[in-house]
Amino acid sequence: MNFPSRLLGALSLSLACSAQALAADRTVFLPLQPAIDAALAAGKIDGSVKFYLAGTGPKGRVLEAGVVTNRKTNAFAKKDAEACEWVAQSAVIALHEAAKKANANAVTNIVSYYRKNEYTSKTDYECHAGAVVAGVALRGDLTQLK
Repeated sequence: MNFPSRLLGALSLSLACSAQALAADRTVFLPLQPAIDAALAAGKIDGSVKFYLAGTGPKGRVLEAGVVTNRKTNAFAKKDAEACEWVAQSAVIALHEAAKKANANAVTNIVSYYRKNEYTSKTDYECHAGAVVAGVALRGDLTQLK
């Protein structure tokens, strides 16, 4: 076997292995409250809008039901939990902005909605972390609480 053939074989094997690594998609479940707290501490949200996962929180007048935010972030060289919390903050910020725009003071009935598959938890959200990208999708109701 000559050198070019060996090089081509090694390159093909390398590309096949790296494609699988880049396509990694791990499902991670983490509590939402630390992402809310981090966004608040960073000044990205102002505390005027409260966040309630499905099955928690008070009832109010729903101004807009089923608002979805789907966020992605760079996950390269980050631990899953770090990338997921970062992208969850981005999703929380988007819901906060939508609530403010609709004159709502809460986002209620929040569920994970990754690829339009609903995951409900009273504490956690669903994140999908890969070698390069992490993503979180949340759906909630913009609500006016008394």
